[in-house]
Amino acid sequence: MHKFKRKAFISILILIASIFYSCKTEGIAVSGRQLLVNEIPYIIKGICYHPVPKGSDQRNFNNLEEDLALMVEAGINTIRVYAPIDDEAVLDQIHKAGLKVIIGFGYNQGGNYDILSGTFINYVNKYKSHSAILMWELGNEYNYHPEWFDGDLKNWYNAMNNAAQLIHENDPSHPVTTAHGELPDALALSLSPNIDVWGLNVYRWDDPSTIFSEWSTVSSKPMYLSEAGGDSYMTIPKDGYEQGINEKVQADANKNILKAVFKASDICLGVTLFSFTDGWWKAGNTDTQDPGGWAPNSSGVPYDGTPNEEYWGIVDIDRNKKETYQVVKEIYKSVSDQN
Repeated sequence: MHKFKRKAFISILILIASIFYSCKTEGIAVSGRQLLVNEIPYIIKGICYHPVPKGSDQRNFNNLEEDLALMVEAGINTIRVYAPIDDEAVLDQIHKAGLKVIIGFGYNQGGNYDILSGTFINYVNKYKSHSAILMWELGNEYNYHPEWFDGDLKNWYNAMNNAAQLIHENDPSHPVTTAHGELPDALALSLSPNIDVWGLNVYRWDDPSTIFSEWSTVSSKPMYLSEAGGDSYMTIPKDGYEQGINEKVQADANKNILKAVFKASDICLGVTLFSFTDGWWKAGNTDTQDPGGWAPNSSGVPYDGTPNEEYWGIVDIDRNKKETYQVVKEIYKSVSDQN
């Protein structure tokens, strides 16, 4: 073979091999109870992320660079968002920081990448090759809202299962998950075979450990806690914790919750802790931080049984680290060291 042609041929082979290797190493798959990224078991050390600035009720990513730096410092490797991020530059920043994202789709979002209109699949096809994507998520605690589905949750589970199948047909490289409120019952499991990984939003005071044994008896699929944690406000004085703003109560609760999660690594993939930043838009005036708010099935919120919806961040709205930030950092970093 002519020397030049041979060099060109070798270059082409190297290029093909590199492309194959790149595809292989970016592969995300489910194996038994494990989630594999680059053929290596992936532990979710995550955070729920819905950044809304003061005086607004709309998400924006103007503070993304600082947020990602704080997440990296805390050992966070996964971001869970409740709505699609239709901005490649944002996804590029997340990937550059070394994090992955779980993209959530709502059922009825006015035709904006939602399940009802079917436009969610347009988003999947647009971004399925992006390296930041970890999983696609369908719905968030919809099992608490049968009224959204003509009073019959079978309508939701069928829609969810069909959406998961459509994703599999268009993108076999990323698993499909859902964020279910608490342990799914037999109906949910039987009607949703196309869900690859189950996310469970679990608020069982400061000890979610019973959910893992319960899950192991009903399913052999992977699971993780898509929401868990505590807020930094006590509605009443209780168990030695003072009423009012109380960062220690949040730090203590999150420490116990995270320890329980990673102790159950044979069953549980990890957690996306709720949440990264306080949300002033959830109760009262968006220009002030107000106690109160409401969330379904929230009596298990530590330690007052009340979800003060604007106080859930591991940082406050100005990105000052709360006491719980150091707890998250110590535990997430220790999990990294052990794995």
